[in-house]
Amino acid sequence: MADIANRLPGLLGPDAARTVLRPFIIEDPSTSDCPRTRRVIDRILALDDAGLLDELRVMAAGLDDRHRDVDRLLQRRYEELSGLMPDRAAATPDQCKLIGAYFSEEFSFESAALFNPSVVAHPDQSGVEAGALRIVISLRGVGEGHISSLAFRTGTWGADGAVTMDEPSNYAVGPRIERTQGSHGELIARLLCDGAQDISETVIYPFMPSQGRGIEDARLVEFTDDDGARDYRGTYTAFNGAEVRQGLLRTNDFMVFELRGVRGDLYSGKGMALFPRKIDGRYMMLGRQDNENVWLLSSEEFDAWSGGEKIITPRWPWEFIQIGNCGSPIEIDEGWLVLTHGVGAIRNYCIGASLLDKADPSKVLARTTRPLLAPEAGSRDGYVPNVVYSCGALVRDRTLLLPYGVADTFAAFATVKLDDLIKAMA
Repeated sequence: MADIANRLPGLLGPDAARTVLRPFIIEDPSTSDCPRTRRVIDRILALDDAGLLDELRVMAAGLDDRHRDVDRLLQRRYEELSGLMPDRAAATPDQCKLIGAYFSEEFSFESAALFNPSVVAHPDQSGVEAGALRIVISLRGVGEGHISSLAFRTGTWGADGAVTMDEPSNYAVGPRIERTQGSHGELIARLLCDGAQDISETVIYPFMPSQGRGIEDARLVEFTDDDGARDYRGTYTAFNGAEVRQGLLRTNDFMVFELRGVRGDLYSGKGMALFPRKIDGRYMMLGRQDNENVWLLSSEEFDAWSGGEKIITPRWPWEFIQIGNCGSPIEIDEGWLVLTHGVGAIRNYCIGASLLDKADPSKVLARTTRPLLAPEAGSRDGYVPNVVYSCGALVRDRTLLLPYGVADTFAAFATVKLDDLIKAMA
């Protein structure tokens, strides 16, 4: 295949200076009748006024220039612990603040890596120049302990084809979590990043045991429902260190999210990607539940997935190990464009593409015989060498914008003319 992908200049990389305040959970191996958390609280309450003020000054000096509304965040953390105090009214505001500080920690959520991006149109296109598009990028940030979180960036895909990313905020805001129960007894988590003033401040870090080691690889899509209503939906992988779970998310503004798990046989899958609309009244997904092939899935409900039909299998050497999707299918004139990843010799990850029939996506019309993007000089080295990988792309005016991860460390962008891509398929 001729080199039809135009790699754009610039990389999105990790930044250890960006931290989020999250709960600090103290382990308690003792068998004491008084829990360790309560013992720490008692020590704080025993400080005299001078000692209390000294500790507050030290704490504030380290946090005030890195986080907004620190007092509010620490008070909220105190409220989560206050059930351990027999007499809440006895604690002064300063004591409450310091208790919240002792049970909070700064988490550098993207200190090690920032990669595996997906892209959607920004919900606010006001003021954008003619022919340009404001975009939102989701990214997998990796921080302390190799724990993955979801991070976000905004930018503009200019009329000239260039991508200009906005400078991220100096602040990062973790979610306030409200838990509810769905009609089938399942857990639904509503995440409110209500302290965020910019999408780049939103961070979704693991908050449940099933996600203990990471929330990974969001595949976002702008979804249009039967009545024309639109929102943003996506899939992500939850990993607890031993098992993976497939999760689903919805949002309108990237400040408030609804997260839930998958019901059905495919709850333990990964790499699922939602079509941007229903087909014949049913939700459609791509999946890779066997870790080798791309499957087509169908459901009457957004969160219930079982079964499936294998539609794309490894065929060429660069995908002999496995093939999977690189995000949600994109509807174009010719059909459903599916970006794929293939794994070949020396565990090289490459990006290719397939074309599915628009009315019957179980029919594969064409595939790229050679990689669209492959590791090369400048994109081979990193935490995991020889990997290029994407979680979702976007089409505008017959041009594909393809963000992709580089060696599980950075993110970059490429553009591809759709006409050239279709001609390169067989």
